[in-house]
Amino acid sequence: MSDLRTNMVLGAVLSAALFTVGLGVVTPRFFPDHIPTKPGFAVDIPADIAGPSAKPAAEAADNPPDWGTVLPKADVAAGQATTAICQACHNFSSAGTNMIGPGLYGVLGRQPGSHPGFAYSQAMIDFGKKQPVWDYDHIYEFIKGPQAYLPGTKMTYAGLKDPQARINVIAYLHTLGSNLPVPKPKGGA
Repeated sequence: MSDLRTNMVLGAVLSAALFTVGLGVVTPRFFPDHIPTKPGFAVDIPADIAGPSAKPAAEAADNPPDWGTVLPKADVAAGQATTAICQACHNFSSAGTNMIGPGLYGVLGRQPGSHPGFAYSQAMIDFGKKQPVWDYDHIYEFIKGPQAYLPGTKMTYAGLKDPQARINVIAYLHTLGSNLPVPKPKGGA
């Protein structure tokens, strides 16, 4: 019986070795090796969140718009929908509760770095000393790229690149206890 048991064990070891070698030969036929030309993974981000994809060299100048013209036409509901990504860190309710980021109810017209109970970065505190209020232009530039606009801010969000999406978000923020009036159109209309 011991010879039979020895043969069975050796047969199992030989079968496992053949199976392993076979996998090494067969697997590359199903999963061929190819080296990507550009390392990393392509991630599709919806245009309503990240804006249309364009090469930086081909981008038009992205300056703050004429608020008296664009705010009345802005899509407040689209702005509210876009802020769904912001709700991971910010509270938009009138309670103004701080989360990872400060509460944003009434942020338009409020001094930067001044929401009660939030521990702001020194960069935001210094910005608040120079800028008396979050106005339309400053919010527009800040949410485009917080780190680029205000180096040292705690806000690590990459930014909202689509200008219309930013306008819609600002129109939504305006409905949340803002004390900033909508300016008159610059064109005199």
